[in-house]
Amino acid sequence: MESNVVDPRILSVAAEVTESPEQNVPVILLKLKEIINSAPLGSSELKKIKQDIYCYDLIQYCLLVLRKDGAKIQGGWLTISQLAQILSQCCVGLEPTEETEEFYNNLLPSAADNFLILGRRLQKCYISAVKDEEKDEFLWHFQSVIDSLCWLLGGHIQLTKYVLQSDHFLHLLQTDDIKTGSAIMTVLQNMLQVKSGDLLTIKEKVLHSILDELIFKLSSSTSLVIGSVAIKLLLLMASSHPEIIMLLSSRYTGLKSMLNKQWSGKEIDQEVKQLFSLLHSEVCHEDQKCYQAACKIQASWKGFQTRKRMKKLPYAVTTLQRNFRNKREKRLLKLKKQKEEEDLRLQLQLQRQRAMRISRECRLNLLEIVHPGQMGKYIQEMEEKSALIIQKYWRGYRERKNFCQQKQSLKEYKAAVILQRAALTFLRKCHKKKKMSYSWQGLPGLTDARRMELKQHVDNYIKRHSASEMSHMASRELHTQAQERLGHYFLGRALEERAQQRREALQAQISTNIEQLMSAPNLRETTGQEPELFISRSRPVATRAKQAHLATLTERQAPWWKKLEDEVGDEEVIPKETLSIDLESLFIGGSKSP
Repeated sequence: MESNVVDPRILSVAAEVTESPEQNVPVILLKLKEIINSAPLGSSELKKIKQDIYCYDLIQYCLLVLRKDGAKIQGGWLTISQLAQILSQCCVGLEPTEETEEFYNNLLPSAADNFLILGRRLQKCYISAVKDEEKDEFLWHFQSVIDSLCWLLGGHIQLTKYVLQSDHFLHLLQTDDIKTGSAIMTVLQNMLQVKSGDLLTIKEKVLHSILDELIFKLSSSTSLVIGSVAIKLLLLMASSHPEIIMLLSSRYTGLKSMLNKQWSGKEIDQEVKQLFSLLHSEVCHEDQKCYQAACKIQASWKGFQTRKRMKKLPYAVTTLQRNFRNKREKRLLKLKKQKEEEDLRLQLQLQRQRAMRISRECRLNLLEIVHPGQMGKYIQEMEEKSALIIQKYWRGYRERKNFCQQKQSLKEYKAAVILQRAALTFLRKCHKKKKMSYSWQGLPGLTDARRMELKQHVDNYIKRHSASEMSHMASRELHTQAQERLGHYFLGRALEERAQQRREALQAQISTNIEQLMSAPNLRETTGQEPELFISRSRPVATRAKQAHLATLTERQAPWWKKLEDEVGDEEVIPKETLSIDLESLFIGGSKSP
């Protein structure tokens, strides 16, 4: 761009901004207001001025100034509010030929953010102000910034969605102050009137937050200004988007009753009736039924959960008290520990100061006592002692550090030593028991004199009966024969012991059976269970007893002449095999011996 085309006033302002210190820049930028107001609205001259301001980065300087604290700028909040008006006037109607994307994607959103942040600061100052004059001043500046924001949004409607999704705008809306809150709601109303389609394109969470804040203002505020603006906003949203009606009916069930109690019969009664008619429309009728059914289910479930929690309430209270006491004890212990650490630190500090004082006193005393000629030798001795002390402490620290590093290996070594000691003790005990079991036990009552006498008798017998010499092979054969005989003896002894045990068991069984038979009642006196005691557990014995019983009955029932034939037959020789009856079959419960 050639220099003769640029307005010399803009060049002068740009030069002053560049050369002046930082604190004078806001006041210099105020000269742009006079330059902008000198050209008529909508003229090409005004567009040219805005182009030059943008090209020389004066808009960026305005943005930087708006981010600063107004109390620390020359001219205060008045300068800030005027710069906000200048910034909005420069941005509206500006059509940059260079860096278009930078302007629309970065500069305009940054300007909207700066206006919102500046509005939050002024809102905070207005709420915290005490004097009426200060409140009026901050409110005027706040309204000026909000008007600048509205002017910017009117010129660039694409910023509506960005402002609605901004956290700063939501914080501005969430205020209990009537004047600032109504101003922000007016801004929201103007945005929706210009471009209401962006309301459904924003995030669902942001939309819910805006609706929650509007419903909260209706339920908590009694101001007609707040109520009127809030109801108009709800009407505008509901009339533009039927989805908002369904959302209001499903999300805020007590909205109609609240509006009927607080806002019916007042100056805004007509708007309230219009909102009632929208809420009672047929569009949300079915959804209302579904919502009521869901409410009933939730109420039943919440009631069940509440009753369940009430049953557990005593235990929960006990647990809560225990956790509270534990937390309180931990906090007290922590405070006590901090106090002890602080006392210890103070004590160490006092000890260091005392030691330094004593050291200085000792030095002064030494300067008075020690001869100047001996001072060098004394200092050398003290340095050697100090070096020895430092070396001693360093070596101690190093050894303790090495010991801590080797502590695990020492634990393993000690554990191995303990295991080895236990194993050696166990093996020693086993060896001792084995040695004691094989050691020869001397005869009781055998004295040394008797032992010598017996040894003498043995020696005399060997002298009188000298044995013939035996070869090595013969002695081995004799030894083998002796071992075999001993083996046969011990084997027969074991068999004999088992046979003796079996005989003793049979004798005990016979004695038991005899006692049982002797104490048995007569057959006439027996009951149903007593004969079962005499039933043998051995099937062969039971069969043999049954055969004998049947034979006896047959013999008794036979005629007399049959008995004569049996007596004659008995006189004949009976084979020995028929008379061999097992001894054990005569006893009840007996078993055949091997």
